[in-house]
Amino acid sequence: MSLSAQDKIDLRYGPGTLPAPAAWTPVIDHLLGHRSVRRYRPDPVSNDQLTAIIAAAQSAATSSNLHAWSVIAVRDAGTRASLAECAGGQAHVRDAPLQLVWLADLARLAHIAEQTERPSAALDYMEMFLIGVIDAALAAQNAIAAAQSLGLSGCYIGGMRNQPERVAELLGLPPRVFAAFGMTLGYEDAGSATAAVKPRAPQPVVLHHERYGAVSDQDAGIETYNRVMAGFYESQNMNVRGTWSVHSAKRIADAASLTGRDRLAEALHNLGFPLK
Repeated sequence: MSLSAQDKIDLRYGPGTLPAPAAWTPVIDHLLGHRSVRRYRPDPVSNDQLTAIIAAAQSAATSSNLHAWSVIAVRDAGTRASLAECAGGQAHVRDAPLQLVWLADLARLAHIAEQTERPSAALDYMEMFLIGVIDAALAAQNAIAAAQSLGLSGCYIGGMRNQPERVAELLGLPPRVFAAFGMTLGYEDAGSATAAVKPRAPQPVVLHHERYGAVSDQDAGIETYNRVMAGFYESQNMNVRGTWSVHSAKRIADAASLTGRDRLAEALHNLGFPLK
């Protein structure tokens, strides 16, 4: 049964929290159906599907047309298992038939500069690293939307940043290339509990008009979100102690809560990014 616009708004924000806007299109309808899926059938993602997904990814904006990103399609079971260990032992990284590892890639630009006998000193600056990460993120979001339109499901994997040097070794990354995040792709396992649409915070928490308001102005929306997420945790049988606010605060408590990513600056230096 297809869901109405209001049904999809209710799933995304919580029942009765936001009327569906009159502005609505099939693209918006598709995007509001996004779910993170972590259980997959073994059926492969075809080469035709991969080609279409990457075409969608390359249709995203890229800063100054520099294309400062790349992606590695990983199908090999052994490599997927090793990447899963790097990501903290996440089973879906191992089990998904396809892992896309999205890269901030400045190596290509360095190579082009060398070929054309031109300097490339700007690559040493933080701005260029940010361009690579942003370009990769924009491309990946197009990719997952395209994949879902093909009947596939996926999940972003930030755990690729837990052990950056090890991931670089596994994937043969040259200097100036960094695995910003991964993405599992495959067909959702219908024999498992279906992944639900996870609610988002009310729009006033993230939407500002003209100028950023006082952070305390977000309190009412955050409290609403705490209630909505409590219902979500219960419906999904998730063992989350405390509210969304408490859960989020735990994630930023100290260096240990970053699961290895507290040394990211050091790792980036080791991978050839001076970050001036």
